Amino acid sequence: MAKKSLIEKEKKKRKLVERYRITRQSLKKRINSSLTIQDKLTISIKLQSLPRSSAPVRLRNRCSLTGRPRSNYRDFGLSRHVLREMAHTCLLPGVSKSSW
Repeated sequence: MAKKSLIEKEKKKRKLVERYRITRQSLKKRINSSLTIQDKLTISIKLQSLPRSSAPVRLRNRCSLTGRPRSNYRDFGLSRHVLREMAHTCLLPGVSKSSW
């Protein structure tokens, strides 16, 4: 189980990313559509003035049950440990252990 503080910090980042998502997208569209270098520079300065944690690149995928940051499966939102346990107990529909 991950530390509670790290999980809460990640939740705050997700809220911040969602709050600045529209402004960030509009600034990026303006950069791509502008023709002069001076316009691109001024718009990029506005983009850089936004909080760093509002960039979606800074988010980390975590397991929805345990909060584990590594070895997550995007399709399920679970880490490999939890995925294996849930597959064995038949809690995930359509997932079965392969026998070979």
